[in-house]
Amino acid sequence: MNRVTHHGRGTAYRVSDRGGDGPGLLFVHGSGGSADVWKSQPRLADDYPVVALELSGHGESDDVGATGGPDALEAYADDIVAIADETGASVLVGNSLGGAVAMWAALERDLNLDGLVLAGTGAKLAVLEDLLAWLADDFDRAIEFLHAEDRFFHDVDARHLDLSRRAMRETGRPVVERDFRTCHTFDVRERLDEIDVPTLALVGEHDHLTPLSYHEYLAERIPNGELAVLKDAAHLAMLERPEAFNDSLADWLDDV
Repeated sequence: MNRVTHHGRGTAYRVSDRGGDGPGLLFVHGSGGSADVWKSQPRLADDYPVVALELSGHGESDDVGATGGPDALEAYADDIVAIADETGASVLVGNSLGGAVAMWAALERDLNLDGLVLAGTGAKLAVLEDLLAWLADDFDRAIEFLHAEDRFFHDVDARHLDLSRRAMRETGRPVVERDFRTCHTFDVRERLDEIDVPTLALVGEHDHLTPLSYHEYLAERIPNGELAVLKDAAHLAMLERPEAFNDSLADWLDDV
């Protein structure tokens, strides 16, 4: 892991670069995640330098004293800017919360971007009130809810489910709750026409957390937006169907 210090904290990131001359890709994980969710995307590094960061309080990154909502969103956007500036990455690839932070960085930060990939996310990310309550008072129930069929995954084996549950527990309840509360307050529906770079909205066909309609909305409202749907996948399509995810991303990058 590499680290960049900014705003008094260190943000960790991982680089895979095999000499590709395409634009650098900066991958941003979702709520309770880490750079490990992007373990299959370094396969793209022959053509595109691949960077996967860990947002503040996740993985090996230092935490930040921010509450769930706008404060955390701003802090996470600062993480993206710091890593983009350090690595020269110019295409942001965000999943779920990571997609929200990527959109916010594109709208509110002075970044020289070549594109956005918004995977399993939306312009508004309201969270079920029951889930917010479980995140506060019954963390195990929240984890089981998220790992039910067609939420994080459509059809994976028990080993993958156990690894995902363990990763969320390692992140810890306070940070995971902060992440979901940040999603709950996020809403840029009225600003999508300000996104002025090519954008791919990429969704697993069985994603019940951020469904197809969210991505259709993104593709329709962003001026240079496109839609891609991955079969046999749900919210964490990059883990469940990594080859299809990478192929869709590579095809779009070739086009734009």
